[in-house]
Order: sequence, then structure tokens, then C-alpha cells
Amino acid sequence: MISENLLLAILPQAEYFRMQLKCETVELHVNEIINSTEDKIQYIYFPTNAIISLMKQIDFNKNIEVGMIGNEGMLNSTLLLGAESTAFTSVVQKSGGALRISTKNFKLELKQSVILQWLFKHYIKVLFNQLVQNAACIRFHVVEARLARLLLMIRDRSQSPGFHITQQSLAQLLGVRRVGVTKAASMLQHKKFICYNRGDIVILNDAGLSSASCSCYQTDIDIYNRILHHENDSAPE
Repeated sequence: MISENLLLAILPQAEYFRMQLKCETVELHVNEIINSTEDKIQYIYFPTNAIISLMKQIDFNKNIEVGMIGNEGMLNSTLLLGAESTAFTSVVQKSGGALRISTKNFKLELKQSVILQWLFKHYIKVLFNQLVQNAACIRFHVVEARLARLLLMIRDRSQSPGFHITQQSLAQLLGVRRVGVTKAASMLQHKKFICYNRGDIVILNDAGLSSASCSCYQTDIDIYNRILHHENDSAPE
């Protein structure tokens, strides 16, 4: 059975079921490119147990992850701002399911629902704040702390303490050399926070890994809860 998208789950029940009826369920596969930079936006995606990385190309042959979207969010939300094309390359980091709605149907649903407009515009606020936070994280925090944060983010979105991801993929997501990932992962494993073997990662100590992570992990969670839950009282009926 497909998991739930937590962003859509915030909607009142009637709105939630109506959106579900307008969406189709799709299966996304690891390394699949959903959008490339400047592609015309064809669909809005609401991941359920898939994870999508927002990648930005640097210096023609280097890519770095600037954002991550899982069951907490939506892909191609900039359509609400009038953007018809994408600013990032969207790559599936973890295979899984998603709900997908065409841009045409999405715009029609928005016109009919004030609560949808409220929710998705507030999600853009979340995404913008998280992108800014990630930019600061890349600049100021050490690789070990950033790796711990990344593993916790993948854990949350995959809804499992165990998952598969190669060192090469981690290096690309963090924007560092593979040797840097090897060193950071070895330190986390030495502390018995994780078990890492040929791309298979199991988080052994949640509290320990959280303590090794930079503060950006908790900041992202706080941003999401403050904007989408604490401000929910101001949502239109």
C-alpha cells in the first residue's frame, strides 16, 4: 500500500480526497531525471515514499544537491509563482511512489480552492527558507556534520532506519570529494552511530547521529512545523 504525502494530509478531509482523485499514482526509479533545468513543467509531484534531489550544476561538470523533497513536500511548487520552467535538475534519489497531477488540472484545482492556495503558498515559504538554510550549511559546516544531517533527512523521508546509497552519490549530494565522505562515514561508524557497508546504511543510534549533525537538521524541522502547522490556525476555512 502506498504511503501518505504529509503535505496533502494537512488538508481538510474533503479537499484531501478531491486532490487524491485528481492525481495518478506513479512509481519513480532511482537516478531517474524528472526535470532538467529550464524544462517546461508538465506535472506536480507529491512523493509518498520516493525521495527527489534538487541538483544544481556548477562549472559545467559538477553538481550539488541544494534541496531534498520527500513525503513532506511537493516538486515543482514554483508553478504557483508563475514559473513555467524548472530552476533545478530533479533526480530521484530513492525509488518509490508519488502522486502526480498535470499542471492544467493543478491550476484548475487551485482556482477552486482557497485552502489549496494557502497551503501550497506556505509550502513555498518553507522551501525558500530551507534552500537558504542549506546554502549556509554548505558554506559553514564540516562534512561529518553535514553527512549526519543528510542521513537523518533520508531516514525521515524513507521512513526507515536502513537504506542504500553509494559513497559516490553521497559525495555528489554533499558537493565534496568521495574521500571526504569516506572519512566522515568512518567517523560516524566508529562512534557506532551508523553501520555502513557497500552502500547499505543502517542508523544504529538516532540520538547520537542527531548530536553529530549540524543544527540545520532541527532548523529545517522547526521551519516546516512553524509555517505549516503553527500558522495553520490562520488557514482559511
